[in-house]
Amino acid sequence: MQYELLLENLDCGNCAAYIERKVTDRPDVQNVKLNFVMKKLTLHTENDIIKEEIQKICDELNEGIIVKDFNGDNADDSSEKKEGHLLLWIAAAVQILTIVLEVIWHFDKTITLFGMTFAVKSIILLGLSLFTAIASGYEIFIGGIKNLIKLNFTEDVLMTLAVIPAFCLGEYVEGSMITVLFSIGELIEEYAVSKSRRDIAKIAGIRADTATRLNSDGTEESVNAQDLQIGDTIRIKPYEKLAVDGQIISGQSSIDMSALTGESIPTDKGVGDTILSGSINGSNMLTVRVTKLFGDSTATRILKLVEEAASEKSRGEKLITRFARVYTPIVMIIAVLIAVLPPIFGLGTWQTWIYRALTALIASCPCAIVIAVPLAYFSSIGAASKTGVLIKGSRYIEALAHADTVVFDKTGTLTTGKMSVTAVKSLSPYYSENDILALAASAEKYSEHPIAQAIRDAIDVRHAELDSASHQSYILTDYSESAGHGVTAKLGSNTVCVGGQNILSSADKTLILDENVFVTLDGSLIGTLTVTDTIRDEAASVIHSLRQCGIRYTAILTGDNAATAETVRQTLGIDKAYAKLLPQDKLSHIKEIKKNAKSVVFVGDGINDAPILTAADCGIAMGLGSDIALESSDAVLSSGTLTQLPTALRLAKRTVATIISIISFALGVKALVIILGALGLSPLWLAVLADTGLTVACILWAVTVLKVK
Repeated sequence: MQYELLLENLDCGNCAAYIERKVTDRPDVQNVKLNFVMKKLTLHTENDIIKEEIQKICDELNEGIIVKDFNGDNADDSSEKKEGHLLLWIAAAVQILTIVLEVIWHFDKTITLFGMTFAVKSIILLGLSLFTAIASGYEIFIGGIKNLIKLNFTEDVLMTLAVIPAFCLGEYVEGSMITVLFSIGELIEEYAVSKSRRDIAKIAGIRADTATRLNSDGTEESVNAQDLQIGDTIRIKPYEKLAVDGQIISGQSSIDMSALTGESIPTDKGVGDTILSGSINGSNMLTVRVTKLFGDSTATRILKLVEEAASEKSRGEKLITRFARVYTPIVMIIAVLIAVLPPIFGLGTWQTWIYRALTALIASCPCAIVIAVPLAYFSSIGAASKTGVLIKGSRYIEALAHADTVVFDKTGTLTTGKMSVTAVKSLSPYYSENDILALAASAEKYSEHPIAQAIRDAIDVRHAELDSASHQSYILTDYSESAGHGVTAKLGSNTVCVGGQNILSSADKTLILDENVFVTLDGSLIGTLTVTDTIRDEAASVIHSLRQCGIRYTAILTGDNAATAETVRQTLGIDKAYAKLLPQDKLSHIKEIKKNAKSVVFVGDGINDAPILTAADCGIAMGLGSDIALESSDAVLSSGTLTQLPTALRLAKRTVATIISIISFALGVKALVIILGALGLSPLWLAVLADTGLTVACILWAVTVLKVK
């Protein structure tokens, strides 16, 4: 079975890594994925008490983590622990009083107890400091001692190993101060992570959970969207969000699909049109027949994609996880060396060097990186979904960021997929161009082929120009159609054929250049038509923007003829076009192109390009209409247009640049504080800022990715 569990109160990136590692090491579970941002643990197992056993793993950390069933609605922070906050603020107030007393209170009276003399001021400061440390950090110390026994070097262990020796060295005011600063930093960190989660949830909050169902007696009933069945009739009120996909059976309105596609201009929809869940109705009432269940609707599928994307870790995230696992023990060894070696060689007192070693311990925790890096990736995924680009994992953000080559399918990608007649030519003195078009349209009257439809559409456009008398005379009979050989019909006693080159005689084939539809009368060529796919309006500007994003090479892979492919290539300024390709040929070309590229992005319609979408470093499908597109691709342009492709590349590059900056900054600050501490130039409280303060700064830095233009 697949289990989806919520780890409530999980706010420590190091702890998340520990839990994921411990669960993964169990022989009875597979496919373990921990989404730290959503606090969601996913796994497969036959163990029916796995939830209780994972709770035991969490309890080992003593972090108050509660394991619950994940239902998608309980991943917010409304139930986070609050009871300890008041005690923390009281401790902070006492800590301020303690510092003030230490600085300004000049009181040197002593007392004698058990034959020993004590300074009254020191006893008072010790008492206040003990109260402050215990009140603000008792959970830290309990967890730290437990984890130290297990040799599990968490933040609690580092703080415990720093605070207790500080008290023993007589630095109890500073020991209590770092406990308070650490706890406040943890509180701010928790708030920053929670706020980031809420911001991401708002971006992905496109789903409506209720709907108004029309019953058979005509009454309206508000129901849970999960209870709707295919074929049910629902009413969409003005400005209401759609809960499920459906088809309009009554009414007409403008539909705002910006949450799905990133397109800000509403689309007019009427009877017979399909509308997608997550869209917002305009000012008119609509009656809609449900065509997909709530769990299969577009909004739910998008939410699942965004939610699961954070579990698909990039190479960088995996490296950070491995790094964090060895980093803390290494720094602890460095701290021991700082504490032991100098006194042994007579370079100072044990008290001095132990104090300096504590600075290294406190500053060493890698939480700033462990939390901020996955948060930046997930923020990027959320921001991309807001613009109409669904990215299925952080590794594909890396692929997009490093991309230097973009390869396109032609039909339905660079072009609209809608065929149109762009040229008509007469090769007979007896038939005008309009006559040729009329003959072809009459012959194609019953064909369902897209080219036939394009020819009939062209007749509708040119009808006013056609000679009425001659047009009426083209009444054909005995229609027949043969795959690969076009259509045949009788014009009186003459035979009219309309089709590709297969209908031509050998002599006529030598005369043909770019045309792809031919009209013959009794075997003689009398005219030609050029039927082409319409290039997307945004295609040229998108190619130009990709160049500005650093894309050095672009190519087209198409099964269409070479002349059509070359026309599209030249029109859009694409580097290379490969034509007349079968799916296996496209796959071979992608593999060859990858040999000379850092990262290859393939953009296709997702219907017949599944192998190529999989073979590319990042396969991008056009539109939400195809289930295959959502399943076989690594990313989806939900608007069904190319407009957001450059935005996705720019966002990916900015995300990776942000992550590199965060890692460099965090490691640099920690290294500096450790060095200053070893030289005696860094107090313990500065080390706390290099831990929790730095973590908060990196979290806030990471979520700047959410702000996408």
